Amino acid sequence: MTSDIETVRLRMEAAAQALDFEQAKRLRDQLNLIRGGASLAEAEASDTSDLTRQQPGKMGLGTSQQRMTPPEGWKPPPKPDSMTTGNGGKRRR
Repeated sequence: MTSDIETVRLRMEAAAQALDFEQAKRLRDQLNLIRGGASLAEAEASDTSDLTRQQPGKMGLGTSQQRMTPPEGWKPPPKPDSMTTGNGGKRRR
């Protein structure tokens, strides 16, 4: 299995040095499949052209939640004036 990984990695690096980035991308995806447990034959037979990679910074906790977008024309309410609202409900004596 390690020899399959090394073979695909070397082919990927050769494609990148030859500036064949499409082939290097396919080999990178095959390499990830092999590292995930697929055989070399399964990785070569797979079609990864429709896969999209997750953008950096999108991983971590809470990333599966949708980003809320306010309706068009919505404005946040004005912040209260700190000079007229008191000290959090406490009275000064």
